[in-house]
Amino acid sequence: MIRSMDVCSVVLRQSMVVLSLSTVTLSCNADRDESAVDIAADAPGASDPTEAPSRFELGTPATSSQLAAIDIDVNAAGRGLPAGSGTHSKGAGLYAARCASCHGALGEGIATFPKLVSPSADSSFRFGNDVKLVKTPGNYWPYATTLYDYIHRAMPADAPGSLRPNEVYALVAYLLAENRVIPRTATMDARTLPMVRMPAREHFVQDDRTGGRGFR
Repeated sequence: MIRSMDVCSVVLRQSMVVLSLSTVTLSCNADRDESAVDIAADAPGASDPTEAPSRFELGTPATSSQLAAIDIDVNAAGRGLPAGSGTHSKGAGLYAARCASCHGALGEGIATFPKLVSPSADSSFRFGNDVKLVKTPGNYWPYATTLYDYIHRAMPADAPGSLRPNEVYALVAYLLAENRVIPRTATMDARTLPMVRMPAREHFVQDDRTGGRGFR
């Protein structure tokens, strides 16, 4: 019995020695790793991990053709309008094929798709007093060029950007004529479209504020 206890005591002491040596080894390795990190951080040219890099080196520079493909906006004055032309007669067929399923055969709107045809009935412009009034190109939009810009970029909803310039001009001519803004015989192109005076144009003013207390 005594010998058995002596043997257990010896084994226990040996195990404690092994654990102590393992702890010392781990501690030495950790100290060595921390020292290596400190040395690397102090090395000349080492970057500060808390500072964002000036370049992330992701992707490749955009080419001129790639930029041109997305630089398609048209401003109110008509800058950006491409070559091409369209008429009411050509736009009527396009509207029936590409637009009527959402906006209605007569531009009356369907469900959540907005009404597109509603000629300006008078000059009262009561939209500020009645929020339920429906805004259309014929009674609210200040610039005819906006029609080209929006249709070209966003329509039709199931294939935005798929219409060619001649098709967009034709749809613009169709909508303007249906809203009684231009005659059905008019041709819309980069020269004539910016010249169209929308019925509601006079209700909009140029925002010439430059800042300060009155600017918001």
